Amino acid sequence: MNAPLTLAALRAQPGNGGLRHVAGPDDAGWRTVRVETAEKDLPAHEEDALAILMTTGPSASWQQDALIRRVHERGYRGLVLPGAAGFDPGSLRLAGRLGLCVCDVDRAIDLAEACWMLLEAHDALTLAHVRKVAQSFEYSARDLPDLLRQVAANLGHALAVVDESGVLHESGGELPEALHAAIDFRPWVDLARADGYAAASVRVDSPSRPGLRLAVFGEGLGEAQLTALSVAAEVAMPAIAARILIDEVAEVNDVASSAALLRDFMDTRGQTDADLDRRMGERGWRPAGHHLGFRMRGRGRLDPLQLLRTVRPALAGIGAEAHATTAGRGITGWLTFPAPPEPAAVERHAQALRALHQEVGRSFAIATGIGSLQNGAPGLAVTLDEATDAARIASSRSATGWFVRVDSLGLEQLLLAWTGNDTFVPAAASLLAPLQDAGGDLLRTLSTYLDHESSLVATADALNLHRNTIAIRIRRVQELLGVDLSDPETRLAVHLACRAVLTLPAAPDAANGRRDHGILGS
Repeated sequence: MNAPLTLAALRAQPGNGGLRHVAGPDDAGWRTVRVETAEKDLPAHEEDALAILMTTGPSASWQQDALIRRVHERGYRGLVLPGAAGFDPGSLRLAGRLGLCVCDVDRAIDLAEACWMLLEAHDALTLAHVRKVAQSFEYSARDLPDLLRQVAANLGHALAVVDESGVLHESGGELPEALHAAIDFRPWVDLARADGYAAASVRVDSPSRPGLRLAVFGEGLGEAQLTALSVAAEVAMPAIAARILIDEVAEVNDVASSAALLRDFMDTRGQTDADLDRRMGERGWRPAGHHLGFRMRGRGRLDPLQLLRTVRPALAGIGAEAHATTAGRGITGWLTFPAPPEPAAVERHAQALRALHQEVGRSFAIATGIGSLQNGAPGLAVTLDEATDAARIASSRSATGWFVRVDSLGLEQLLLAWTGNDTFVPAAASLLAPLQDAGGDLLRTLSTYLDHESSLVATADALNLHRNTIAIRIRRVQELLGVDLSDPETRLAVHLACRAVLTLPAAPDAANGRRDHGILGS
């Protein structure tokens, strides 16, 4: 004889005929099952057995009491029949005192088949599960969650794709934490139990996502059910692995498309055309409205796609329309508001982004920058530029937790950050190349001269030279560069160029081709 059949296993079994426990012990178990049309057809004596009757019981309470006593006296420990839920409360209390488990059922023949499979026909039980899994693949699924829903619905048991850190996707129920902790991730197939729940899991053969398992789980599952479900999990696993790969390819393509669209938008500086507006609209990006840009960039080696996967779910609960895509060594994103938000709302969302930065920072070495609130398509470009500059500055600001908001920065810091981008640095080096060719003294003199507000005396003191020497060198600089340093705008541009070439950390990287690439690469 196989392991005893339990009430918990019957209740967990799909196709149990609508079984409902109405009286007696809820931890009942039986060695045998007798299925008859009426109580008079049951064997005269049966130890440790469950009686299943096809016909409804009597309506009078005294007859119900008599039925319960006779079944109990014959040695049965369980009684199932249609209409049992309508028995007199006194009769049901009698069953409880006698220790007789009483259940109602809608389709007794289905319950009888379920009992047969659980007790005697484990191969038939396994085959039934496999057939249901195969039926799940008759219709195409949109993605992995949709495929899990189809398999769980057909199989009648909950499914989950898990790794050692937790649940990635689940359908049909929530995998208890204790059960997840009990799963052994080393063997090909594992059977686990915890707190009345059980899971049959199999390793998912996915080269792109190692460490995954497909688990079929439920409450009260017996050994026969668990063994059969382990086979069903093995049959379902290849389709799950293939769906994961298909979804990953689609995700990579989608992210590449969104990243390219953002680059195209930034290239226009917010001056969109009809085609760009259409593409942004298809993706759900609304240039109209008010925007708050943010940028997360790696402070070392980082997988931007994995970072995006981590950030997107959190953005969904941030309380505003949010978009993000990969960009260079990190991600770029923004919040959109249809109407001008109140300052308190802007502050609240900025703090939410800071909290997101802190949360993500536990898993990724990142620096985060936030732009200012801007309006319209040109404003979206501006706030994204600001966020990129702020993130670049944040990369060297451990004291601020690697987090910087543009609103908290001065103009000089923003200008210095701007000089580090891949457009300005080569231009600055090209502008000042004649001075480099003429020797380092001219470039150093020019930089010191501009740092000291174009004062010949102050520059001479700083360099320990005569003021006439400084004057001669500055005239020579203007001749070599072809510029007029008396013009304020020219003087500012040359000053920033000197800073970029001489003092910024980005300059050496620029020469070696290792710096960021504009808004999408910083």
